[in-house]
Amino acid sequence: MAEPSASDRMETTELLKKVRAIEIRTRGLSNQIFSGEYHSAFKGRGMAFSENREYQHGDEIRTIDWNVTARMRHPYVKVFEEERELTVIMLVDLSGSGNFGTRNQLKRQLITELTAVLAFSAIQNNDKIGVLFFTDRIERFIPPKKGKSHILRIIRELLDFKPEGKGTDIRLALDFLNSALKKKAICFVLSDFMDSGFDRSLRITARKHDVVAIRTVDPGEAELPNAGWVLFHDNESGDLQWVNTSSNNNRKALNISRLEHNAALKDTFSKAGVDAITVQTDKPYVQPLMNLFKRRGA
Repeated sequence: MAEPSASDRMETTELLKKVRAIEIRTRGLSNQIFSGEYHSAFKGRGMAFSENREYQHGDEIRTIDWNVTARMRHPYVKVFEEERELTVIMLVDLSGSGNFGTRNQLKRQLITELTAVLAFSAIQNNDKIGVLFFTDRIERFIPPKKGKSHILRIIRELLDFKPEGKGTDIRLALDFLNSALKKKAICFVLSDFMDSGFDRSLRITARKHDVVAIRTVDPGEAELPNAGWVLFHDNESGDLQWVNTSSNNNRKALNISRLEHNAALKDTFSKAGVDAITVQTDKPYVQPLMNLFKRRGA
């Protein structure tokens, strides 16, 4: 077997450095901020009997175990604990539009960090985590498992994975999930949602699973730079188009299109009963996630 070249070794070293940097940054957030909020936001499958203990002042009468009480000749109560173990699936959009960012980072980099934060929060609560990478095709499915090494593998894949497709097909990803997962799971869909036609599939998925949509956006998508004629490249279709960015009509048309798309997405999420948040490449994602967790916990 041939020895890895110096360039290959350097690429591997750089990749491991990136994995480590993301682990340090996101694991700290999960430990310090999100693990408790995550636990409250995503409930287990129900309550299971844990043990009997002696009755204490303030215990509810309905928790008394009368059989044990009669046997011990002293009041005993039943103690129940939440059946905590959950399965968490991240549906990660790796389409070409994720390679866009005009501020702090690309949308794909933001998705990588969000996936890591959620994954570390999940393993803090002993949940299993799986990942589905998709574009306009199913790129890769990593089945749910527990443990830090599994999370690091997911982060490494996110940083290094080269998708075959460039477009976006959220319907295809949801349909794959519905056929692949038989038991109820928590499903995070991490995407910029530059797609349509997935309404029915989302409603079906939301009936089977607990679905949360996390939308990534960049400020550069909201308005054209006033810079005259500019050549734009579509990262998904590969098309090139000259646009007069100084034209008031073009700027107005972009704004109308953006507002219509936002309204359509909001309607889609609402009709499916899906929780949704938006995170931006130029702003911290901590507060939107905290708001989501607190809203669900309440």
